[in-house]
Amino acid sequence: MPAPISMPKLGMSMQEGRVVAWPIEIGGRVERGETLLVIESEKAEVEIEATASGFLRHVYVPVDETVPCGALLAALTDTPDEPFDADAFRKSNDLPEAPRPASEAAGATRAEPLRDADVQRGPRRPIAPAARARARELGLDAEAVPGSGPGGRVTREDVEAFAARRKGRRPVAPGVALDVPHQGEGDPVLLLPGFGTDVSAFARQAPVLGESFRVLGVNPRGIAVSDAPAEDAYDVATMAADALRCFEGRAHVIGASLGAAAAIELALASPERVRSLVLITPFSTATPRLLAVLDAWIATAREARPATLAAALLPWLFGDATLADPRARERIARGLAEIAARAPVATLERQAAGLRRWSGTRERDLARIEAPTLIVAADADLLVPDAERIARAIPGATLVVAPDAGHAVALEAPELVSEAILAHLRRV
Repeated sequence: MPAPISMPKLGMSMQEGRVVAWPIEIGGRVERGETLLVIESEKAEVEIEATASGFLRHVYVPVDETVPCGALLAALTDTPDEPFDADAFRKSNDLPEAPRPASEAAGATRAEPLRDADVQRGPRRPIAPAARARARELGLDAEAVPGSGPGGRVTREDVEAFAARRKGRRPVAPGVALDVPHQGEGDPVLLLPGFGTDVSAFARQAPVLGESFRVLGVNPRGIAVSDAPAEDAYDVATMAADALRCFEGRAHVIGASLGAAAAIELALASPERVRSLVLITPFSTATPRLLAVLDAWIATAREARPATLAAALLPWLFGDATLADPRARERIARGLAEIAARAPVATLERQAAGLRRWSGTRERDLARIEAPTLIVAADADLLVPDAERIARAIPGATLVVAPDAGHAVALEAPELVSEAILAHLRRV
């Protein structure tokens, strides 16, 4: 006889719970005392043990759905093939008028079994109930917190880390403060990340530079814990002005891709503040391919989870050697997914609008750049193939080309990039 599995009430204050995991596959056997599912309340994640042996015949609530206590989650049967009507079982065992999960469309005439893929995935970035509760306590919007859990899930720890980092931000404009992590001592080195990324894109360069310099990573507006003012576009000129307010005196300025555009703007607008310039995979006019990839990036981020976005971006950002290595591809995809979780869709849209406005406006001004300049290009860069042309346009610029590397060269060829930057900084 089928047995219902319902959302338990684990405390007097618990009103709802979220399904974290179904360790048992649909159709699989579970023994009494074995973990059947994992749920989360406002307090903690809890493993729920099976009270009887049987087969997980049907799952009504997939991972990341939150439902009231008592709501029907699944059904167990004694054998894998005994007669079972999922729709009738729901009607006789679920809460009256219980909200149906988003995964089961309204108006369906029959409760079809969820596939394993449906149980494990969902269309939105989840937020743990404990994280929502902690965000309320701290006066924060949980939706604004970058998530570090599976699928970009926001945890209580993410909320607390977000709150702590906000305290150390730098004001750059009325009502706008940026997240500026730093390390090391010495002359300042400014790191400006590219489109949709934060300073963790320089994770392999920052520690090396921090041994000799004071490294300041500037997370732009709308990235990580930096403020995200509701503007039509985050202009490149504004990015440069924000960066200028993050340091005193003169600095070595390092920018990658869109960050390189901001670095160019900074060097032209305030040459007296730029001690040297490093432009990694720079562009001065966006190609149709680059603009098309940005549109696809935004559309994918709007509909899919960070892991899916990362997988879609890999072929555009990395070379064949990396893509051919399963372990390297998996490792890089995880890192990209974490970065993507810290870049909301609204920020991507505003950055893309700012990039489009800036594109082509500084072509004739490159010859006016006075700072000693290093340009790092990637031999297999599909997005910005004009780095060599920019090197020719900037007086005295040095060009280093990473063989077989894609657009994300700082991640793909970290040693080469770090060594080239250090050699450049020592020369100036």
